Amino acid sequence: MDIPVTATDATIDLQQRFARLLAQHQGIVLKVARAWTRDIDDRQDLIQEISVQAWRAFPTFAPEKAQFSTWLYRVALNVAISQQRGRRLRQRHHADVEPGYIEQLATTSDTAEDAAQLAQLHALIHSLPPMDRALLLLHLDDYSHQQIGEVLGISASNAATRLHRLRQQLRQQANPTPNARG
Repeated sequence: MDIPVTATDATIDLQQRFARLLAQHQGIVLKVARAWTRDIDDRQDLIQEISVQAWRAFPTFAPEKAQFSTWLYRVALNVAISQQRGRRLRQRHHADVEPGYIEQLATTSDTAEDAAQLAQLHALIHSLPPMDRALLLLHLDDYSHQQIGEVLGISASNAATRLHRLRQQLRQQANPTPNARG
């Protein structure tokens, strides 16, 4: 005799599946949160909000249409961008690196040089417009142009073009050429 599956059993199974997938891909949530926030408290709020929104959207996740990692990036970036817009409406965004931010990074790095480079990279990433920031994060995670396009809702060729321009811009910022008239 078969025991009927109740709605509660199905919900528990869905919760367990979601928790397992989210744990496997928690790095995505952490990367997005770190790129969109500087303050630890804001970062924790964003991580929580991404998790909540991913859970709410999880019943619509279709594994035959996208990998979970791609789907999670899409959710995480949408939540991060929405929160950033909300913050900007409430207060003016400050582009300066907060004093405790570099010290916080230094505690997670092996050397002072690593900490300085990491702080510079995070400040640079944080200064980018949302689309470029998302594009760079996906690129740094070795996503293909096709996958980046799927996450961001643009074509693969558009992703490749934007990434090329972004890399040129970042090279120029990292290695400015001296003014010839100087």
